[in-house]
Amino acid sequence: MMSSPTALYDSAPLSTAPSIEPVPLSLYDTDLTAFSQKLGASFERYGFAVLSGLFEPNGAGLDKGLVDKAYALTKAFFDLPVETKLQYDGRAGGGQRGYTAFGIETAKGYKAHDLKEFWHVGRDLPAGHPYRDHMGDNVWPAEVPEFKPTFQTLYAEMDGLGKKVLKAIAIHLKLAPDFFDDKVKDGNSILRMLHYPPVTEAGASVRAGAHGDINAITLLMGAEEPGLQLLDRDGSWLPITPPPGAIVINIGDMLSRLTNHVLPSTIHRVVNPAEARKGFSRYSMPFFLHFESPYLIETLPGCISEDRPDQYAGQSITADDFLRQRLREIKLA
Repeated sequence: MMSSPTALYDSAPLSTAPSIEPVPLSLYDTDLTAFSQKLGASFERYGFAVLSGLFEPNGAGLDKGLVDKAYALTKAFFDLPVETKLQYDGRAGGGQRGYTAFGIETAKGYKAHDLKEFWHVGRDLPAGHPYRDHMGDNVWPAEVPEFKPTFQTLYAEMDGLGKKVLKAIAIHLKLAPDFFDDKVKDGNSILRMLHYPPVTEAGASVRAGAHGDINAITLLMGAEEPGLQLLDRDGSWLPITPPPGAIVINIGDMLSRLTNHVLPSTIHRVVNPAEARKGFSRYSMPFFLHFESPYLIETLPGCISEDRPDQYAGQSITADDFLRQRLREIKLA
């Protein structure tokens, strides 16, 4: 989910540097130390990492058949008439469940809305769970058979993959490998099915304005259409072009704050397509992994030094308060 700046970066040039070197996901099972080092180095340098080999049999990744089915169901839903989709409007709950229509979400610092619509699936909580007062039940489109079981399964798989990435991050930060386990167990994580329609008359709008993500980490399954770019250290936009069967992961504002920006949350955007591709939709599925709502975000001691003083001394904030503040900024609450 989006946060922060802004249109100030829109005129920056495109980078001529090579794209991010992928880290093989198979290393998680064969050499966790090397996996953690490579992943951590990429996050420290870019705020992003690319994991290749997402669909290797018996690996640490995802089921390709499940992902293909999820994309087919995503397209089926967004092909429904607008009035049908609006039956599942989730804005009353801050857009955290169900459908958010085209033209609603607006990156902080922008007046023009993004060119996208999306659907959110959240965590299913049992009756009586203390977080149910702000993490409501999912809603499911009756018009798309198999939508519910498919996305419940995919949510669980993405949640599991995210926890493996956090384990590697913990090792990189010289924390206990299970440091993040209890902090994300029932986190307010969101799986988003995104549709960027063909671009007709965009005006000042782009598919996704320059922003950082609110959460801890985001896992983004590759889109068929290009457009994702990150703002590199030199102020240029670096296109992210993952190979087939790869997943892009980036650090969100919560984890960046927790680590005193040792792991930076990098500004990124999705630009409008070239003229020849304007008539094509773009679909993607980010998983926004969040901390548990009461978790107090305060700088890790190991990320404070004489050369890196604590930028957030005396500014602790819970994950839920942080989220609510940012949702208001992007017009989802």
